Amino acid sequence: MHASTPVVRSLTAALTALTATAALSACGNSEPETAAPAPSGADVAGVRVQPDQDLHDALPEAIKKSGTVRVATDVPYAPFEMFVKEGQSELTGLDYDLGQALGAKLGVKFAFTPQKFDGIIPALQAGKYDVAISAITDTKERQQVVDFVDYSQSGSGLLVADGNPAGITTLDDLCGHPAGVQAATNQADLLKAHQSRCAELGRQPIDIQTFPKDSDAQLALRAGKVVADVLTKPAAGWTAKTAENGGAFDSVEDPAAQGGYKASPNGVAVSKKQPQLTEAIHKALRQLVADGTLTKICDKYGVASIAVKEATKNAGAQ
Repeated sequence: MHASTPVVRSLTAALTALTATAALSACGNSEPETAAPAPSGADVAGVRVQPDQDLHDALPEAIKKSGTVRVATDVPYAPFEMFVKEGQSELTGLDYDLGQALGAKLGVKFAFTPQKFDGIIPALQAGKYDVAISAITDTKERQQVVDFVDYSQSGSGLLVADGNPAGITTLDDLCGHPAGVQAATNQADLLKAHQSRCAELGRQPIDIQTFPKDSDAQLALRAGKVVADVLTKPAAGWTAKTAENGGAFDSVEDPAAQGGYKASPNGVAVSKKQPQLTEAIHKALRQLVADGTLTKICDKYGVASIAVKEATKNAGAQ
């Protein structure tokens, strides 16, 4: 997840423009990217996912007939959705892999199509897509127009230099130290709000160093000018895993905030017109949680801790 984007992705425009005209105008003309698994199963994140005939039989007739679930996703948004190569259409990422696993379990293809984020829910409403898998935060507001099957719980995280030389294990450890953060993000607000906690602990306030881009904060961390970079938890895990092949940074794992600070659920969004599909996806996800497949998918992208321990529906509380 790009650190410049707040944890809760904004769909305000989408929720206030749900007319058919707005929905159709928000949709792109791109063709589906269809590197989806065959009904016989698929290998995802090192796991062989086998189809469940009962779940396949429980799908809506139209989807069984077409053999395809049409998926909207906003690309790129690392590590959830990314292009394998810039300028090409082949997709990868946590959400894409999850879609392939769900498709394999249900015995159908999950065909992903890039769609501008603020047009996703209107496009679902218009029937252009069946579901959306795009790191969408499950909130009460969004539940008014779609149903969610929640697969991850993520918030803000801490990125530190390789080996964690400053010994940062929690937000409290930032008190009295310089910490980097991108300006105008949820993470910047998180640090400001934590200053009162530093005072309660009798410590000096956090020396908050704001930067135009998170990449600038990472440069400051590399140079030792800050002891940590505060960004989204998925972005912290992905950056720690990929920067210099894992040799530049570490992602802090606070046992008290496994999914990150101020964590919220992300879910597969399904049109309320398709409760049968929602239920089938929910049951498929429950199997992927129970057999550890979901955790392995998340771990592939350096964020095993954001995987839900129990598949829920509409768990968002905002």
